[in-house]
Amino acid sequence: MWEYDPPLRDMRFVIDQVLQAPASWATIPAFADLDADTASQVLQEAGRFAKEILLPINSPADLQGCRWQDGTVSTPDGYREAYAAFCAGGWPALACDPAWDGQGLPQLLNAAFYEMLAGCNHAWAMYPGLAHGAYECLKAHATPALQDAYLRKIVSGEYLATMGLTESHAGSDLGLLRTRAQPVGDTGPGAEVRITGNKIFISGGEQDLTDNIVHLVLARLPDAPAGSKGLSLFLVPHRMPDGSRNAVRCDGIEKKMGIKGSATCVLSFEGATGWLIGEPNRGLNAMFVMMNAARLQVGMQGLGHLELSSQNALRYARERLQSRARIRPADAPAGPADAIALQPAVRRTLLALKAMAEGLRVLSYWTGVLLDESEQHPDADHRRAAGARVALLTPIVKAYLTHHGHHGANAALQVWGGHGYVHEYGIEQSVRDSRIAMIYEGTNEIQAIDLLQRKALGPDGAPAPALLALLAEIRNEAAQAATLPALAALGAQLEDHVQAFEDATQALARGAAQDPEWPLRVADDYLHAAGLLLMGWAWLRSMRTVLGLPATEQADPWYAAKLDTCRYGLEWLMPELDLRLRLVGASQAALPWLPVC
Repeated sequence: MWEYDPPLRDMRFVIDQVLQAPASWATIPAFADLDADTASQVLQEAGRFAKEILLPINSPADLQGCRWQDGTVSTPDGYREAYAAFCAGGWPALACDPAWDGQGLPQLLNAAFYEMLAGCNHAWAMYPGLAHGAYECLKAHATPALQDAYLRKIVSGEYLATMGLTESHAGSDLGLLRTRAQPVGDTGPGAEVRITGNKIFISGGEQDLTDNIVHLVLARLPDAPAGSKGLSLFLVPHRMPDGSRNAVRCDGIEKKMGIKGSATCVLSFEGATGWLIGEPNRGLNAMFVMMNAARLQVGMQGLGHLELSSQNALRYARERLQSRARIRPADAPAGPADAIALQPAVRRTLLALKAMAEGLRVLSYWTGVLLDESEQHPDADHRRAAGARVALLTPIVKAYLTHHGHHGANAALQVWGGHGYVHEYGIEQSVRDSRIAMIYEGTNEIQAIDLLQRKALGPDGAPAPALLALLAEIRNEAAQAATLPALAALGAQLEDHVQAFEDATQALARGAAQDPEWPLRVADDYLHAAGLLLMGWAWLRSMRTVLGLPATEQADPWYAAKLDTCRYGLEWLMPELDLRLRLVGASQAALPWLPVC
């Protein structure tokens, strides 16, 4: 009962027309041979893989789950075959450097691919999901010897990877980590160590898809400074180069609310052999390469769930006949009852899901374009500017997309009524699976604090240049829209919202010195305000793109639906921005203390 049509037309609309990504690729030598048609073929095959290989095993795997016995993990039926097909198709290498046997395609296409993977089978996608971040981390920080030993095997999919951060007593406070690393000899980059300690919540920490797993583990060298400044990063393989087992053991897997086909492991390192990645006590610097890649990918998980929820809710609402609509369109079929898709409450839910999915696709794919430019553009100044914008957008993409991925699925469940609460209809699994994405890779609350305190406000407390540049970009879109009679009022409205957002940021910048807790109290509202502002930009830019097409193309009903959806977002969803900004500005609102004992 859970179906999926890869949203290829909307993907192409966003990539080719709204963002004009092929024009960006043309300026980058690494992508000089890539055109829109080739990219479209890649996405078609990606959609086929997700729909035909992953979707059919999603629900059965949720019921079966993973099995742990004596330190080993068995994944659900069909997972091994799906992973073999994934590797045979060259998908792990999609956005990797040809120097390491990658295909050298844009990160943008990889993001679109993972949107489809996560929507069709979030739990399965967890296994390859961290491999690209591990590849980026090793490529940037590992010694040539470690790169030669592991990078190509990660790129091919022969090895998978994990991120070994969390310990039971520490949670998100990495400064409290206790895992130890004892050097065998020197402590320079690539130095051999013995790792001792325990990690929890390790996705894919043990599995039967690959013979080897590359664990990237944060630990402390002897005499390391206290706190996060004393953490170093180490590569700890599941199997040693000679094929023997390393001293890493899976002590169990978590029984979770969702993504039950993903093995979430407790790992013990008992003098395990590892090698230092990067400089001693600079582990977070290296690990953030992997974490930021993971945060963007987690955002795509949210979009994947939202797209699938939207598609299936609309399909069910068209099929479910119940009651009579107060007002019916002329082409509505005659019968004793109408499709619930005609009811205003259901229409609002469906339109909200569709508008958010389409707007978030523009935002996340734009981040992918900027990421490619930050890594590959030949001009150094352009790379720096794109990198600054990616850093600003990353916490928004992670938190805002995952928020709407879960809450959108939850809203969609209401369309099914009681049937939505039943496993066979699919939506209740999406509600459960999507919830974790708001928690891992830095909770959404942590993302909000990062956005406001580290990205939006500069070191001097004033609004950061990257934020002001982003607001100028949104203002430019509002100004261009205002030149079109059909969009003039919406363009003026977006300009007012930009000014209100900038005023709120300036007020925070002025008041934070006297009330340092103020930004922490309102960070979540600030992130949601930023997300809504970017949705306004995305919807308006999409509308302007459609209205710039020849009249013969605009006559296509698909474009008419696009205009209706974007207008709904701007007129019905954007008003939330006013509420969020009022909360951001509520500097004197009481936040009482709660009893702590």
